[in-house]
Amino acid sequence: MPTQCNPGLFDLAAVEGRQVVGAFDGGVITSDAGALLLGATDRAIRLTERFTTCFADRRTPELVEHSVRAMLVQRVFGIALGYEDLTDHDELRHDPVLAVLAGKLAARRSDCAALAGKSTLNRLELSQAEPTRYHRISHDGAAIEVRRSVPQGEPSPPGANHP
Repeated sequence: MPTQCNPGLFDLAAVEGRQVVGAFDGGVITSDAGALLLGATDRAIRLTERFTTCFADRRTPELVEHSVRAMLVQRVFGIALGYEDLTDHDELRHDPVLAVLAGKLAARRSDCAALAGKSTLNRLELSQAEPTRYHRISHDGAAIEVRRSVPQGEPSPPGANHP
């Protein structure tokens, strides 16, 4: 049976006022473009949005380059793409697909990448219930457990009813 090709473009959510499209014309290619579909699913079920509300950020706002939300999106999608080690993020901090998913295409400061590196993500992962001098981001473990399920009235993620 012949393959049916879709020559049209896939419109995806805009990022920082810039249009994002997917096409099969052989332009700039990435093996992680499927993550854009994961991003669309995330926006539909609001997983990372709900997850972000479980964290308190007590950093000095004018010194913050990477928001908690952007770091969580980067880490969650990095794991989904098979990049489980934090050391992978020293390269991934320049990845355009993860930047689109995090909604941050460029850094505010010239000495930073658009996304966080392994050290910054490590501080997020080592966050505690109460902030410390060196860990200014804290998390609420009970809230994480409550928010990991899909709220009533929202669509269930694919395969949610299957073991």
